[in-house]
Amino acid sequence: MSESRPESTSPGLSTNSDLETVLAAWHEATLRLEQTHEILQSEVRRLSDELEIKNRQLERKNRMADLGEVASYVAHEVRNHLVPVSLYVDLLKRRCATDTMSLEIADKVATCVEALENTVSDLLNFAADPNPTPRPVQLDCLVRDVVDSLGEQLNAQGIETTVEMTGDTTVHVDADMTRSVLLNLVFNAMDAMPEGGEIVISGEACGSDVELEVADSGPGLTDDVRAHLFEPFYTTKRDGTGLGLAHVERIVRAHGARIRVRNCPEGGAAFTIQFPKTIALEAAA
Repeated sequence: MSESRPESTSPGLSTNSDLETVLAAWHEATLRLEQTHEILQSEVRRLSDELEIKNRQLERKNRMADLGEVASYVAHEVRNHLVPVSLYVDLLKRRCATDTMSLEIADKVATCVEALENTVSDLLNFAADPNPTPRPVQLDCLVRDVVDSLGEQLNAQGIETTVEMTGDTTVHVDADMTRSVLLNLVFNAMDAMPEGGEIVISGEACGSDVELEVADSGPGLTDDVRAHLFEPFYTTKRDGTGLGLAHVERIVRAHGARIRVRNCPEGGAAFTIQFPKTIALEAAA
């Protein structure tokens, strides 16, 4: 009987199988490297964008600090010289009490002095570093109080005001600063409607935040104006200082809040402030 020989494995087949395994592993490793490369690229882009944003914020903060110092110096110097001017104008008005023409001139000078004093006040408010003293404030009550205090001016200008506050609108804020913000926004709305119109102030709780909105029925804002709206000294008003809304934004940021502006579909502009119910003070307001 002939002995049976064991079957032998083809060396070529084994080599091909090993090669396929190596190629598959190489392909998988290549795919993983490509994925890792894409992730790293995405992370680098994200970090670069964050760095650019932080650099812009730092640059803006430094610029605002420089502007604040200059504004404070100018305001104090002007105010020091305004005091005697006001006294001399009052003295002149008393001496000209019987001279109608001279009295009219003195009144015009007094009006100009008053306007300059308002500008100085704006400069000093802008120069002051917002340092909120937060306490629980009901925005509903604050809004109605501000609207009541401006009632005569609003009626004289033919502006109808509607207040729509719903839910619990209690937030931890600095009451005086928040009042200043609201006054600035209402005055801004009034300036947009010299011939009368409507202002709607609304507020509601949204999760952990409270939103407060001041909307008007004026002509709205162009894209260019919206882009520069909160920049110091930027204004579209003939006699404006361009500091009101810049001051508003600084106070809002100091409260850890956010402000945005949009044009309403039915016309007019709307400023919306998103307050956290619990204040998160900005490290460098």
